[in-house]
Amino acid sequence: MNAKFLQLFRIPETRDKILATLGLLLAYRVGFQIPIPGMDAEFLKKMAEGMQGQVFGVMNAFSGGAIGQTAIFSLGIMPYISASIIFSMLAKVSPKIEAVAKEGATGQKKINQWTRLATVPVALIQATLVYTGLFRENPEMIADGVNSGIGLYLLVVLSLTGGAMLVMWMGELITEYGVGNSASLIIMAGIISQMPASIAQMVGDVDFYNRMLTLLGIWTVIVVVIVYITKGARRIPIQYARLTRGRRVYGGQRHYLPLKVNMAGVMPIIFASILFVIPGVLFTALGATTLQGIFTDPQGFVHISLYAVMIFGFCFFWNRLMFNPDEIADNLREHGSFIPGIRPGAKTSEFLSSTLTRLTLAGAAFLTLIAIIPNFVTGSAGLSNSMAYFLGGTSVLIVVGVAQDMVDKLNAQLVMRNYDGFMKGGGSGGSGVWGPRS
Repeated sequence: MNAKFLQLFRIPETRDKILATLGLLLAYRVGFQIPIPGMDAEFLKKMAEGMQGQVFGVMNAFSGGAIGQTAIFSLGIMPYISASIIFSMLAKVSPKIEAVAKEGATGQKKINQWTRLATVPVALIQATLVYTGLFRENPEMIADGVNSGIGLYLLVVLSLTGGAMLVMWMGELITEYGVGNSASLIIMAGIISQMPASIAQMVGDVDFYNRMLTLLGIWTVIVVVIVYITKGARRIPIQYARLTRGRRVYGGQRHYLPLKVNMAGVMPIIFASILFVIPGVLFTALGATTLQGIFTDPQGFVHISLYAVMIFGFCFFWNRLMFNPDEIADNLREHGSFIPGIRPGAKTSEFLSSTLTRLTLAGAAFLTLIAIIPNFVTGSAGLSNSMAYFLGGTSVLIVVGVAQDMVDKLNAQLVMRNYDGFMKGGGSGGSGVWGPRS
């Protein structure tokens, strides 16, 4: 395998893509060292450490771990991801945008341009939320001698927005000149970059080796389970009609329509985490600290029950939005294809719908366990907040999904050059962070 891996660097085109990707990711991490003028870094880092596991932790992961720092890249790739999710949903519910999306490469180019333009107002809104929710509510975060007025607001918001635009541009460069999905790589780089500091905090502990063994054991089990479920798919056979033209027979081949067990990827966990913070904010504003503690306790019955219900709900919502059985059935019938034993048309749609429902149920149960169980395991192991969040479902699911997608992309580069690839049997079958697109 090592020899096959080295073949990646012997191909000039692949080598240039890998080096360009690493160089841009390095430049992205350098941006975290540029602070916003007037900000006190120590208080905000303590705030980020204390809020791991809540929605702040999810935002911190998607921004590359920089919300806990007063850096111009604090928002990271999060505004661009938000705009991409918005247009992905609009392409399914808006007939006009759906028509543009079906125009092929031209339509996709238009949607990409709209996504870039929409990133600006999204970044402004998120920067304003960061300022009002963290900086303004905690005046001690502001450095000495700095006045908290409209000037500070403009400085913070414009700095964060400009940093988000720069990160989006770097992501576009990775997509064009590098290898892999730029947004996913940036998120993974931000998650992994927090590991050295988290491990360094544990070095002085008396039971350091026991905790490291616990960490490795938990990580190995979670990764194996995620890879097993992520690669799992229901392969539905598709038979093409056989056509006779003179003495020649065309068609008749059989292909498969793979339906992933976890089609939604990490999106249901993200949606549930973001919406779950609303009750906590409302109870805080009303002064109901007792109810706030009930809703925000990660090991409490109320928190776990509502969290699980929302993950299940968003799994079904996202899969039904992105995978339309009626549309798939119509496309199969128009191309002269059918599922053996199932009549084309309405019966095919019913079969696909029932299959999707069962798969979604299994995928939702998997996501719920991945999101909830690590909270109990890491809590009893005595790990730090940042380390516990790294072992949480969202972070591991992102890292493993991006790694699988990267293996597929690099393996495709070798196959195009008539190499066997560095993984036996082809790619890993991963679907990336966001799951497969219909």
